[in-house]
Amino acid sequence: MEQHRMIGTTRRAVLAGIAAALAPGARAQQPALPVVGYLTGLPTNSVMVETFRQGLAAGGFVEGKNVAIEYRSAEGHPDRLPALAAELVQRGVNVIAAAGPTKSALAGKAATRTIPIVFINADDAVKVGLVASLNRPGGNVTGQSMIAGYLAAKQLDLLHQLLPHAAAFGALVNPSAPRGQFELNEAHAWEKSSGVRLVVEEASADSEFAPAFARFVAARVDGLLQINDAFFASRYDRLLSMAAEARLPTMYSERTPVAAGGLMSYGADTPDVYRRAGGYVARILKGEKPADPPVEQPTTFDLVINAKTAASLGLAIPLLLTLTANEVIE
Repeated sequence: MEQHRMIGTTRRAVLAGIAAALAPGARAQQPALPVVGYLTGLPTNSVMVETFRQGLAAGGFVEGKNVAIEYRSAEGHPDRLPALAAELVQRGVNVIAAAGPTKSALAGKAATRTIPIVFINADDAVKVGLVASLNRPGGNVTGQSMIAGYLAAKQLDLLHQLLPHAAAFGALVNPSAPRGQFELNEAHAWEKSSGVRLVVEEASADSEFAPAFARFVAARVDGLLQINDAFFASRYDRLLSMAAEARLPTMYSERTPVAAGGLMSYGADTPDVYRRAGGYVARILKGEKPADPPVEQPTTFDLVINAKTAASLGLAIPLLLTLTANEVIE
């Protein structure tokens, strides 16, 4: 009888312990998950977010399991970034992942000098003031740059290979973008060496697109370089439609518009950059200081050509360009 009473008492004690562990107060006492603030000036790109998560997971952090992610997007309106960065700082996130454009990282840095920031897809991090140097960033900022030298000259050269008899190319640039003038300098250097005239048009507002394309057509440019910029990237569908209407063979910096019907792109392997950034965030969550990991620059660049679009423009892709391309979309 005494043994039965002891077993009953033990069972009640165990059940009471389980009940206590499951009580709301007890759950609240469980260690909180570390929080990553994901800040971007662009509409959220599910492919890039997923590759960022893959890098984070490879470093040992899985969203919803042992890390939480707070997402903030300015949806192509960079003026909203400072307020969004301030929200993440007030939330007390452990790390801010500042995805393209550069203004995301600049907004994060302006909002905090203590919370680590890993930028993704930023321009020349030294020139824009994000870090002191690429090898020794210092401060609370490091990350993944999309720039290993500027690409405008190489992009124009590839466009010229496709259009060897071109007399003039257009260049569309956002004058308010940090990268714009640097790329334009490269484009003008290429102009001098190639003998192909460069017609530059600026656009920093939606209302300026149509007049810019009208002037390109009036100037009888043979092809167009759209200089990479977050403002343009968030409106790629509209710019794509204008290029198609004007029948302008256009070079882009990212694959997305080419997959949607643009002619060609040359630029860094963007998903790989986001994956590496996820790995950097994981390292910082494990205790590494952001001042230590060097800013990484891309080592692989992809040339993507849309063969169907080339055919619709009456263009034959040279064999050498086809062999050089990382991807030819049929």
